[in-house]
Amino acid sequence: MDGPEVRMDIATVCLSGTLDDKLAAASGAGFHGVEIFENDLVVSPWTPREIRRRCADLGLSIDLYQPFRDLEAVPPDVFAANLRRAGRKFDVMEQLGADTMLVCSSVSPDAVDDDDLAAEQLHELASRAAGRGIRIAYEALAWGRFVNTYEHSWRIVRKAGHPSLGLCLDSFHVLSRGSGITGIKVIPGAKIFFLQLADAPRLRMDVLQWSRHHRLFPGQGAFDLSAFLGAVAATGYAGPLSLEVFNDVFRQSDPVHTAVDAMRSLLVLREATARRGPERMRVAGLPVVPPSDGYAFVELTAPDPAEVLAALGFVYIGQHESRPAHLWQQGDARIVVRSDADVRIGALGVATPDPHAAARRAKRLLAPALSDLDYDDPAVRAPDGVGIVFCRPEGDWMADFTPPDPALVTTCGITGIDHVSLTAPFDDFDQIALFYRAALGLEAEPETEFAAPFGLIRSRSSADAGRRIRIALNVAALRRGDWAPAVREPQHIAFTSDDVVASAKAMRELGARLLDIPGNYYDDLAARFDLPAGRLASLREYSVLYDRDEHGEFLHFYTHMVGSRMFFEVVQRIDGYAGYGVANSPVRMAAHRQFRLSHE
Repeated sequence: MDGPEVRMDIATVCLSGTLDDKLAAASGAGFHGVEIFENDLVVSPWTPREIRRRCADLGLSIDLYQPFRDLEAVPPDVFAANLRRAGRKFDVMEQLGADTMLVCSSVSPDAVDDDDLAAEQLHELASRAAGRGIRIAYEALAWGRFVNTYEHSWRIVRKAGHPSLGLCLDSFHVLSRGSGITGIKVIPGAKIFFLQLADAPRLRMDVLQWSRHHRLFPGQGAFDLSAFLGAVAATGYAGPLSLEVFNDVFRQSDPVHTAVDAMRSLLVLREATARRGPERMRVAGLPVVPPSDGYAFVELTAPDPAEVLAALGFVYIGQHESRPAHLWQQGDARIVVRSDADVRIGALGVATPDPHAAARRAKRLLAPALSDLDYDDPAVRAPDGVGIVFCRPEGDWMADFTPPDPALVTTCGITGIDHVSLTAPFDDFDQIALFYRAALGLEAEPETEFAAPFGLIRSRSSADAGRRIRIALNVAALRRGDWAPAVREPQHIAFTSDDVVASAKAMRELGARLLDIPGNYYDDLAARFDLPAGRLASLREYSVLYDRDEHGEFLHFYTHMVGSRMFFEVVQRIDGYAGYGVANSPVRMAAHRQFRLSHE
């Protein structure tokens, strides 16, 4: 079955703003329906009937009203009050046109550990709801007082035995407790009344605080949501896939921006789930990722980088015949330069045998098409503003540049582009990382953190299967106040070399401004690694840094800043080294800072 038969919803609690802001954003991102969170309704100036009309105008259904708390396993007088409260909520739901109410497992001090009583009282609630055309979806909160697993909630629902009582399964409540998903197989799909999806990072903290502040959209955290969704789909569940994400950043961000991110995450989750079997989750119109042949080029905007590029051994190929673009090349590393006051990475040229399929995929994942890059090849813009141009490997895009003389393009040993390093604002880090992975078919690599001179830096890299496209994304995890002498939003391009020391020597002879590394680093290097004295001396002489992993070795060096935030790196990977030399990043950052201090 194709995508239109899979309804995709979002809870209003995921988004910032007034209820009207949230509904408009959800509709604009392509959601089919919403969960109305009670607080959003309470503070809205609209009546429930007006909210219903507004949703209808926007093409949204209201598929869930939530939450109803602390209903079950309570003394008779408390239960009577709960039923009166529920009756008023049923009135609201009828006006909203919502037919399902979420009931959370109790955290009330009045509740007792009595499954028979809980089932009896839920049966009574469901009977009253059925008379109003309403269903009750019972959810086990991960911090519920007595009922905190889906297996327990299912036992109570079965014991209650009412056709208008079923389950709400929430991925966070299931996976945050480490519950297995095999038990989902025994639940009939018809008794799963609603499905809520959220991802989260792995954190060691109180589960309530984890839930209230740190949930993420699918694909942005550590949960195996495709396995979870696959297990639910295998039951025959045919209801909406709904996002319920509590996150402090999302609740302060532009709801239009967040809703697009949310929809993209659901599409990516459906694609990953469909690969594991449930054909129903397949996304119509989403091409598979075409294979990549690496970076065709990286576009650099700069006032005049000729002196810098020439000192790195790049050869000027020429200007585009009809556009204000200049091509520089060394080996298979190509830099397209456009004149601009701000030095930055403007676009990534990705080589693929099917550029149009790659672009269709990115657009289906809600990336806007680009026409302002002036490339004939299809192009989109990533959420961080960087353009992605999809090119054929044979280099049709170079047709309007003067063909290079092969003898002139290897002067300093650079052979290609190893990776591109970008910096994301903290609030956008997760969605930018997900976009690059999803649009380019990259696999996430282990996330790392390191203590930099001016704060903690988190680095999340990803690469395609052939390691031809690598993107390292960095963020300052906590940036507060005005004391921030570090480079704001740094970017760099890392070139490959078969002999980094020889490349550094050749570049110095051409006058390249390479970054000097302090002697203390090499003294420490000698203590940590048993390197031959001659090799250590050459690393020290040319300010080449060193790292090692279980596969091999990594040698690399850096240039000084070009403009306020751009620099270059040259790397040599030996015997399958897989990382990025992250352990050396604080050394590089301090050296850049020292150079700026001495030249201010």
